[in-house]
Amino acid sequence: MRTVENDFVKFWIEDGIMYSQFKKLTEGDKQKLKDLIDLRHEISAGEKQYWCYDFNGLKSYDKDARDYADAHGQDYLFACAVVLNSHITKFILNTFMVLKNPLVPLKGFTRKSEAVKWLKELKEKEQFNNK
Repeated sequence: MRTVENDFVKFWIEDGIMYSQFKKLTEGDKQKLKDLIDLRHEISAGEKQYWCYDFNGLKSYDKDARDYADAHGQDYLFACAVVLNSHITKFILNTFMVLKNPLVPLKGFTRKSEAVKWLKELKEKEQFNNK
């Protein structure tokens, strides 16, 4: 299993799914988000990934960070499943994504197992469609 990490986040790829986890409570400013995206690009090695993005450990994203993510955060991704610790936050995220219609499918979950299941279903569907 290949891993890359910095002082606040760790990435790894396991069974065709890319995972990330914050190593400590982190404020999401533009520089931290840039560092996170750069690290994600490093582990992706120029190939698109299915990403299980665990938000637990992230206090918040400021507006500059969100704007940076909108502009640069979708490279090398097939889909992103976001693991959240709140059903309300999950509802808000999923509602926002329906309204926004992002280039990369993104969906919130409160259980990691459900997030991974969704990513694997998308991956299988993509592989089937490419045959």
